Amino acid sequence: MNDSKRAVILVSGGLDSTTVLALVKARGYDCYTLSFDYGQRHRAELIAAQRVSAALGDVEHKVVNLNLDSIGGSALTDTSIAVPEEETVGVPITYVPARNTIFLSIALGWAEVLGASDIFIGVNAVDYSGYPDCRPEYIAAFESMANLATRAGVEGQATTIHAPLMEMGKNDIIRAGMALGIDYSLTVSCYQATENGLACGRCESCRLRRQGFLDAKVADPTRYQH
Repeated sequence: MNDSKRAVILVSGGLDSTTVLALVKARGYDCYTLSFDYGQRHRAELIAAQRVSAALGDVEHKVVNLNLDSIGGSALTDTSIAVPEEETVGVPITYVPARNTIFLSIALGWAEVLGASDIFIGVNAVDYSGYPDCRPEYIAAFESMANLATRAGVEGQATTIHAPLMEMGKNDIIRAGMALGIDYSLTVSCYQATENGLACGRCESCRLRRQGFLDAKVADPTRYQH
């Protein structure tokens, strides 16, 4: 391996992960971006992930195929379950069982192959929709496990799991991204976006995104179906 400063960044094509990628790029890392085709209904995000990775200058973009729709249990992977368009209490039905644990495990493997010690993920504890795998204690626990379970960890090359947006509200995330020159029209956040990336404007992800632009006093570039 050479001495370049490498990082693996989980990118979904949405607002948060795109902001993380821009932040990591600005810190001087060589960025290796990772997305997942996991059977999600909102597949426009995969096109958006590739688009933003190229626009922000990644070294390599990898898409890993998974079949989380084979176990279902989420409105995002089971088309027989409707995506809610009203606020929910507790863990919502859009939670995908063990998703971030699976994603981070694969990112950890690729980081070992690359000789990278840093993995970045765009989880957020402020506007996190109630997902249990978006909390700081979860990130800390996964990092501890990562350094017990890998050759890199036991040989002294510790892995750090970074969640730079963890304590930021959506408006603060948008302002940070705008300062880095992000074109948010390239991103797709909607849970039920059309094939060409038009947002429904009604799901929780759309509502959080729209409110973020309102609070940031920034024009919303999202392309809506209606």
